[in-house]
Amino acid sequence: MTSQCSACGNPLTLEVDEEEEDEYDQGGSSSGTVVPDSVQLDASSHTSSGEEQVLCNLNNEGGFQEGFDILPVLKEESYLKAFPEERRCRAFLEFCAEGDVGAIIDLINGEEDENASMSSDEGVAAKPIDVLRYQDPMGSLNTGLHVAISNGREEIVWLLLFLASNLELHYFPPDIVEAARTLGATREEHTGKVDIRVLENSEHGTAENLAHQLGGVWEPWIQSGRLRPVVNGFLPIV
Repeated sequence: MTSQCSACGNPLTLEVDEEEEDEYDQGGSSSGTVVPDSVQLDASSHTSSGEEQVLCNLNNEGGFQEGFDILPVLKEESYLKAFPEERRCRAFLEFCAEGDVGAIIDLINGEEDENASMSSDEGVAAKPIDVLRYQDPMGSLNTGLHVAISNGREEIVWLLLFLASNLELHYFPPDIVEAARTLGATREEHTGKVDIRVLENSEHGTAENLAHQLGGVWEPWIQSGRLRPVVNGFLPIV
């Protein structure tokens, strides 16, 4: 049953104005559920596993959804209001989940210009966020590489290794390198930067550990060692 206002008795409805809609359209929320034209909120409840949820009837440009849990969306938007500088990072993680190679490259290519123009209120240059190595504080500190592996996105894994690891170029299929460069991807200088494969989530698991857990399409990756960073001269076996 839809919750009602204690004062007037009308259903509780959340309306989103055009300015907020534009903000969502620009990749504001990484939930994939954006631009809620009308949301009727039900009472808060808990799942069978004890997790809190807020079910609602969602009506937006994607159609009508009944019993949609909007709590993760609300939490993310609350977080982004407190840390708006991470909006681009959240969009990056969503692109990794969706397998959108072009969107990732466009985002990364635009990052340098944006970071150059960023400054704090005192006029001192703000420290830029490394989007490629961003670890999701709302998602167990997973990196884009973790997210891509979780969603079976091999093309994204290749791209992230190309952009944010020290894996030697001869380990990449020629068509992968050619496609990345055709789309405008350039390999950065890795001196002093962390290889994305080293980064661990909150459970102390690397992307390679996750691939081990999932198996399937990732078995050849595990066997080749491509997901394991070069340490003390170690090179993956291909």
